[in-house]
Amino acid sequence: MKYEVILIGGGPVGMMLAGELALAGVKVCVIERLKETTPYSRALTVHPRTLEILDMRGVKSQLISKGRLLSRGHFAGLETPLDFSALDSSSNHTLFLPQSETEKVLEEWALGLGAEVWREVEALSVHQDADGVDVKIAGPNGETTLRAAYVVGTDGAKSLVRKHANISFEGTDATFTAILGDAVLSDLAPMSVISRITEQGLVSIMPINDHIYRVLIIDMERRNISKDEPVTLEEFRSSLIRTTGSDLGLNDVKWMSRFGNATRQAGRYRNGRLFLAGDSAHIHFPAGGQGMNVGLQEAMNLGWKLAGAIKGWAPGWLLDSYHTERFPWNTALLRNTEVQTMLLDATPTITELRSMLANLIRIPEANYQIAAQVSAMDVHYAPDAEAPSHPLNGKRFKDLSLKLKDGQLINSYPLLHKGTFLLLQFHSNEQNSGQWETYNNLQVVHASLAEADTAWNDVHTALIRPDGHIAWAISLSDPNPMQTINEGIARWCGNITN
Repeated sequence: MKYEVILIGGGPVGMMLAGELALAGVKVCVIERLKETTPYSRALTVHPRTLEILDMRGVKSQLISKGRLLSRGHFAGLETPLDFSALDSSSNHTLFLPQSETEKVLEEWALGLGAEVWREVEALSVHQDADGVDVKIAGPNGETTLRAAYVVGTDGAKSLVRKHANISFEGTDATFTAILGDAVLSDLAPMSVISRITEQGLVSIMPINDHIYRVLIIDMERRNISKDEPVTLEEFRSSLIRTTGSDLGLNDVKWMSRFGNATRQAGRYRNGRLFLAGDSAHIHFPAGGQGMNVGLQEAMNLGWKLAGAIKGWAPGWLLDSYHTERFPWNTALLRNTEVQTMLLDATPTITELRSMLANLIRIPEANYQIAAQVSAMDVHYAPDAEAPSHPLNGKRFKDLSLKLKDGQLINSYPLLHKGTFLLLQFHSNEQNSGQWETYNNLQVVHASLAEADTAWNDVHTALIRPDGHIAWAISLSDPNPMQTINEGIARWCGNITN
C-alpha cells in the first residue's frame, strides 16, 4: 500500500487529522476536490479548548498572529456575554479568524510533516474488505483506485464515506433556514457589533476586519426557504432592511450562503476500517461557533489511536474508544445547539425566558459552566476501569508550569509537540524508570510543580495521552507505585517496546 490512511475531505478537520497521522510517521494522503483552500471565511471562531490542542502541537502562535483574540462569547445571543477569561486555561479566550486562514495553517503543518494532499480529485466509491480499503477516485488524469489500511470520512454532511460504510445519520430535518454572508457595510463605524432579535427576525453582525462584517440573518419572511435555493443580493439587502431598518450601506457581498437547523448524528463513528469525523459524523445549527472546533478535537482524539493501530502498539480496545469517548460529548453538543436555536425567537414566552437566562448567567458559577461547555473545556472521558481511582483520570490536561531537575522552568504543552504519551513524574526513583525510555511513543519527564495546583498536589505520576487528556494518575499513597506505573504503561503504550 502506498498509503496507510486515506482521508476523504480536505477541510480543517481533514488537515488536522492528516497532521496528527503524519506526526506519528503514518503514510497519509488527503483527497480533496477543490483546487485550493476555500477563500470564504465560514467558521470564524477558534474556541479555547481548540487553542489548547493546537498549542500542544506548536501551531497556536501561527493562528494567533493572523486573527483577533476575544475574551467574550455568547449563548444564543443573550445580552449577558460568556466570560472566557475566567476559564482555568492558558488559552482563556477565543480566536476570531476566518476558516480559510485556519485551513491554510493546518495544511502547511500537515505537508511539512510529510502528509500528501491530492487536490482536484474526487472520491467516487469506498469499499472495505478484511485487509484494507479501496478508494476509487477521479481527477485530471482520469480514474484510478487507491488502497489503504484505513479510510476516514472528513467529507461533510453529505459524506460519501458514511454512505458507503452503511452508517445511519439519525436526527431531524431543518425547520427553518437562515442567511450567512460577509459584506461591506459602509454605514457602520469600524468594528461595530450588532445583535438583535425582534418580531421581524434575528440579525447578528460581527466585524471580520475594519471593512468586512459577518452577517447572520433569520428573516421571519424568508425562514421557510429551502437551504438549496441560492441567496441573491436583493434578498440579502431586503432581509437586512427588515431586521435592522436599514441596508447599513451594503455595497458589496463577498460570500453568501443559506443553511438550516437540521440536527443529525451518525449512529456510530466506525464501521470496521472506515471512520467518520467532523460534519460527516454530525450536523447542527452553528450556534456558538462550535462545529469546526468539535471536528478538530475529534481529529486529535482519533489520530494517535489510528497511528497506534497501524504501528502495532495499540491495544485492541483503543480504536473502539474513539466512538465511545466522542459520541456522548457530541450528543451534548447537539442538544446545546438545539436549546440555543429554540431561544432564537421573539415570542413573548421566549423573550421572557431569554431575560431570565440572561440574569442567571450573570452569576459567575453559571456563566463559567456554560462557557466551559461551549468552549469544550468541560470535556472529560470515562476513567480507565483498569487503573487505580484518581480524580484526574480522564480529565483534560491543562498547561502546567513545571520545574525540571536542573532547575529549568518550562510549560508542559511543548512536551506534547511530538504527539507521544507523556509520563510526568513528580516523585520518582530514576534508577527504576530507565526501562520506560525505550518506548518510542513515550516521553518521560521528571519534574515538580513550579506553581501550586491543588488538583495535582497528590500526584505521584501521571500518564498524559497524546491528545491532552490524562490516561491515569496515581496518588502519593499508592502502596506500590512502580508496579502501578508499569502496568499502566503496558496497558496504554503497548506490552513491548518499539
